[in-house]
Amino acid sequence: MNKAVFLDRDGVLNKELGDYVCTLADFQVLEHNYEPLKQLHDAGYLLIVVTNQGGLAKGWYTEATLQSMHTELRRQFAMHGVEFAEIYYCNHHPEYTGNCFCRKPGSLLLEKAIARFNIDKNKACFIGDRERDVEAGEKAGIKGILIDSDQPLSEVLHLVPGFSV
Repeated sequence: MNKAVFLDRDGVLNKELGDYVCTLADFQVLEHNYEPLKQLHDAGYLLIVVTNQGGLAKGWYTEATLQSMHTELRRQFAMHGVEFAEIYYCNHHPEYTGNCFCRKPGSLLLEKAIARFNIDKNKACFIGDRERDVEAGEKAGIKGILIDSDQPLSEVLHLVPGFSV
C-alpha cells in the first residue's frame, strides 16, 4: 500500500486570492512549498491535489484555463523535483449545478484516489486551508490538517502520518 498527502490547491499550493483564481496571470505558485513537498515526495509519499473549482459551473473561467493553471502548477513544481500523482477537481457549484458528492466537504474524489492508488489510510492526510478540507479528509478516513492560507507547509510536516523531518 502507498502513503499519500492530499493537498488543497488555492491557499496551499498557490496564493489565495479570496475568491476564484480565474486567469493564468493571477495564478501564483507558493514557492516556499517547493522544499517541503520535495521532502515528502522523496520520502515516498504520493502527492495528490483535490480542489473545488466551482468557478467552472459559474462560467467565470473555462476548462482550458483551468488546465493551463494545472499545467503551470505541475511545471513549476517539477522544476524542483516534485511530481503530483494526480490533480482531481470538482467542477460543480451548489447554486448552479446542485449538490454533488465530489465537492468538498464531500469525500468522493479522495475515495477515488485512495482506491486508485491503493493508499494506506493510516499513512495519509489531507492538508487544506478550510474546514471543508479537513472534513473531507475525515469522511474519507484520513487525517485532516488545517493550515492558514498561504502558510508554509514546512510548519506542518511533523503532523504528516509516518513522516519524520
